[in-house]
Amino acid sequence: MKSLFCVLLCLFVVGATAQIPDFKGKKVHLYLLVGQSNMAGRGIPEAADKVPHPRIWMFSKDNQWVPAVAPLHFDKPEAGVGPGLEFAKVMAEADTNIIIGLIPAAAGGSGIDKWQPGGYHDQTKSYPYDDAIRRAKAALVAGKLKGILWHQGESDSKAELVGSYTEKLKILIKRFRKELFAKRVPFVVGTLGDFYVLKVTEAQNINQQLRNLPKEVKKTACVEATGLTDKGDKTHFDTPSARELGRRYAEAMKKF
Repeated sequence: MKSLFCVLLCLFVVGATAQIPDFKGKKVHLYLLVGQSNMAGRGIPEAADKVPHPRIWMFSKDNQWVPAVAPLHFDKPEAGVGPGLEFAKVMAEADTNIIIGLIPAAAGGSGIDKWQPGGYHDQTKSYPYDDAIRRAKAALVAGKLKGILWHQGESDSKAELVGSYTEKLKILIKRFRKELFAKRVPFVVGTLGDFYVLKVTEAQNINQQLRNLPKEVKKTACVEATGLTDKGDKTHFDTPSARELGRRYAEAMKKF
């Protein structure tokens, strides 16, 4: 009985550690994924989204490094394909000597006011900013933060909120950089989908502010969602569009 217990214990230990990556002596580039549902992803996963890449890992809900597959996020049950995984694939292929580590931290439905210290988001029962900082700091043990990806603005596409969006975003970027000890880390944003602009007039105002961000803050870039399509709800990118958005984020990030 004792020997059987030892065998089972060994099998458990092997199984529990089988997916722990060996980052020692390797260049690990970390990317923080923040914003709301279109960063978390709502595209329907397909077979290709479930195939791990040997050099792409993600920081799980339990703060463990696991092979990156869709869904990366866990904010809501409907989390699916977002731009993060395709972004990582492009970055990994651009430099075959690095390992990509993704830190998913988006929260569906979160307005920018939730992205400040102590901000609570009832839809996900989380503290988006505090949780992102906590997870990023835990992940930084494995490598170096090389960029932050932000997709958010649908919840702020309201007449009473659009006017203050840029200033709030500038404060957020400064706070992220300070707290993560990365004063010049690139911060890349993405515009809201054409379909959402047609649905909500104020979204065009948000998009213009996002496009102007590089003029306001150094080491930032804005990628366009022009031409991308929704999954039928006029709010969320479908799977092919989420992947394409990820490629656009990667092309912008590579320029840094």
